Amino acid sequence: MATAETHYTLPLPRFDQPVKLLIVVAPYYRDIADNLIAGARATAEKAGATVDLIEVPGALEVPTAIGIAARMADYDGYVALGCVIRGETTHYDTVCNDSSRGITLLGLQGACIGNGILTVENRAQAEVRADPAGQDKGGGAAAAALHLIALSRTWATAKKGIGFRA
Repeated sequence: MATAETHYTLPLPRFDQPVKLLIVVAPYYRDIADNLIAGARATAEKAGATVDLIEVPGALEVPTAIGIAARMADYDGYVALGCVIRGETTHYDTVCNDSSRGITLLGLQGACIGNGILTVENRAQAEVRADPAGQDKGGGAAAAALHLIALSRTWATAKKGIGFRA
């Protein structure tokens, strides 16, 4: 059951230059994926970003596709979307841990990625989290990517030796 807890959300960053995002989605649960995509697209649109979308077979392929795009294409950031629902085997743990680890490693290498791969116990949890009118985790993942892009652009234009600028 999702709680009614409220959280602080940073306002979306503003950009002087165009922003191009790639949404990489594993549509294993199509309806959930479609809601995640809708939320991510809406958030990107609010920030004035353009979006391309690709689909991959599953959550384990999401970081690989982002890694390929980061090396071979021209995107400012990435939004990883999908859903892993616990089943009867330990495969759930492998998919959750390895997809998250892959995304984290890409981020540590400099890719601006918002991770919106849901890892849930049941379909009801996924539906609430994916719903753009609910928890909007797709929109949250897009916002995370946009914030990282803004941060990287700030540091890319900062002069050496000046220090941190707010």
